Amino acid sequence: MRRIDCHVHLVGDGTSGSGCWIRMDWPHQKFLSRMMLREAGISPGVLNRDLDTCYVERLAEQVRESDLDAAVLLAQDVPHADDGEPIPNKAGFFVPNDYLLDVCERHPDLFIPAASIHPARPDAIDELEKCLARGAKVLKLLPNCLNIDYADPRYRPFWERVAGAGMILLSHTGGEHTLPVLKPAFSDPRLLEAPLEIGVTVIAAHAAGRSGLWDPDYTH
Repeated sequence: MRRIDCHVHLVGDGTSGSGCWIRMDWPHQKFLSRMMLREAGISPGVLNRDLDTCYVERLAEQVRESDLDAAVLLAQDVPHADDGEPIPNKAGFFVPNDYLLDVCERHPDLFIPAASIHPARPDAIDELEKCLARGAKVLKLLPNCLNIDYADPRYRPFWERVAGAGMILLSHTGGEHTLPVLKPAFSDPRLLEAPLEIGVTVIAAHAAGRSGLWDPDYTH
């Protein structure tokens, strides 16, 4: 049996032309970004200089040095309104699917691609097909941060295609305090019933545990 870390974030600052970005408009965002880079063994000095390259190189090194066989690497879409309009000003960071897939294709022995596609996007199914064709095995979503109501009937064709492709939905559950939260109610893991009933295989990331003192406890 392969040993796989199924939740590894890809980040970048766009310096390589990746299209990635990290929002650092406020002091606490800058502090968190620098702290996380230090924890990963990366100098914060690479921000806005060479983070794209340094992050991937460090991540590949960590996987090779570990007892893991591979890591599921995550893209990150921006929030969308119910009408499908993107609202990037409400996002904490962005990692395009194309960049994620490029990185995974360069390191096929280390990384398994997890695309991120808001189902309200007008091109959601087209984007899904493109990602599937390039080897995406997982779909990563943060419903409370991206404004995704899994039970919205308009998304049924999207979930049907995810299920039909055998793609796994890796969904954030429970509270979140690193990224802006648009809809706290969408933290509830019971909303996963809709894709589950359609046949989607689901991983409930973080087991719906608390992220902060005032978060609801969904584990009981």
